[in-house]
Amino acid sequence: MNRPFALLLALLCASVSVASACSAEPSQWVQFKLEPAHRGGGAVQASFRSQDRPNHDNNWSTDFAPAELLGLDVVGFRAVGSRPLRFAIVREAGRLDCAGQGGDNYAHGNCSFATDPRFAQLLQSRGIAQPTRDEAFALVALNVRSDLINTLAAARYPTPTIDQLIAMTAVGVNGAYISGLAQAGYRPTSIDSLVQFRAMNITPEYVGSFARIGYAHMDPDELVQLKALNVTSDYVAGFQRLGYSRIAPDELVQLKALNVTADYVAGFERLGYRNLPVDKLVQLKALDITPEFVQQTGVRPDANLDVDELVQQKIFRQQR
Repeated sequence: MNRPFALLLALLCASVSVASACSAEPSQWVQFKLEPAHRGGGAVQASFRSQDRPNHDNNWSTDFAPAELLGLDVVGFRAVGSRPLRFAIVREAGRLDCAGQGGDNYAHGNCSFATDPRFAQLLQSRGIAQPTRDEAFALVALNVRSDLINTLAAARYPTPTIDQLIAMTAVGVNGAYISGLAQAGYRPTSIDSLVQFRAMNITPEYVGSFARIGYAHMDPDELVQLKALNVTSDYVAGFQRLGYSRIAPDELVQLKALNVTADYVAGFERLGYRNLPVDKLVQLKALDITPEFVQQTGVRPDANLDVDELVQQKIFRQQR
């Protein structure tokens, strides 16, 4: 699988670990082990390992609620002594049927893997290439679902690749997320943008909050930059209340990066400096020129002192 997909899967390390190609070659010799999950609460950690080719060792590990391991004798798994145990993991893309020995909160054995023919037919009907054997296992491991595929088609996104389906699922893009963005009046321009949005937790609520204050249909890169600096609609609304009707997104990024707040600007307004241009605010903040500093200069509150002169005074005092 490609490098961008491998990087995206690192986001799942807290709950799912996938090594090598994030897949196990489908065969009846996928080895499994079950142990109590570290997070407790009765969850079970299931790990799967395949070594069907020399120097090709693939691993998948994640936590399950016991009910998700269909047919597992939970009492037998936890009881003292060894006994035969069986369970299955059934997902839209396929299933694992596992059998082995368990007891004392531990189990191990082998699994067979099979793709679901209905899911394979869905991929074909949407014009998506049939997955390789490794990709088919990854579709099951990440639990790629049909609602994602159908919603992408309904929203007229480009036909996704298998890697893109896996990447989207890995970061939490699903049909509800895509529909939510659309209801907020926004549609990312590409599947890669969808992945980036979800990876950065750009939610429909976040997008909608900006649309309500006059920032609808922003460029995807602009939204990413705003979210990266945690620029919120409340932050922007604070400037709007001071008369800044629509500060450009790139200027908002500059203001936030320097921690220029509405309170900071209001302090200058109380001294008679109203509607200062954004570039002046950035310059003042970068030199740590505060309303308090202006008062220290002895300038009367109603004086119309040039901002450039304030900058010169600050530089002069720093050099003394």
